[in-house]
Amino acid sequence: MEVRPNQTVDNSRTTPQQYQRHAAAASSKQPVSTTNAVDTTSASKGADGSHGHGLCICAWMCGGDLGVSAFPEGESIFTWIGTIEGGKGTMYEGLSYKLSLHFTSEYPFKPPQVKFETMCFHPNVDQFGNICLDILQDKWSSAYDCRTILLSIQSLLGEPNPESPLNTYAAAVWNNKEDSL
Repeated sequence: MEVRPNQTVDNSRTTPQQYQRHAAAASSKQPVSTTNAVDTTSASKGADGSHGHGLCICAWMCGGDLGVSAFPEGESIFTWIGTIEGGKGTMYEGLSYKLSLHFTSEYPFKPPQVKFETMCFHPNVDQFGNICLDILQDKWSSAYDCRTILLSIQSLLGEPNPESPLNTYAAAVWNNKEDSL
């Protein structure tokens, strides 16, 4: 038979539930589980330990905005797939577009790289899916999240900026459409 020294227990951090388990186990002569409380805040911390990284999956998946959605692609939290539906009353109504969002370790201080994966004929989208949108460039704010980005792109579909086109042919078509109205 092995004799072990009596270990001192620090009860200053014992929760009422742990105390009850310990008391019940002591009275029934069962071994006591020494599980520590789970740190539920660390799951929301970024890789650097900071809070508010902006990739709060739970909040995004439960968002409920009509016409936009995004989810992490595979195991990487830095690569997301987004979907945008064309806004009502626009020429894009009834269409659905797939986008890729790539977040760097500098997010939320630097914008993610966002591209259309579905071909989109639009003045501010080039043939490779690149998007000309001020909030993805010089007007970026660390307050923007995935939802804000997708809603802004959805808005851009119906209200392009033909003064800053990536697709000059689409801009010319758009300008001719407006002139004929």
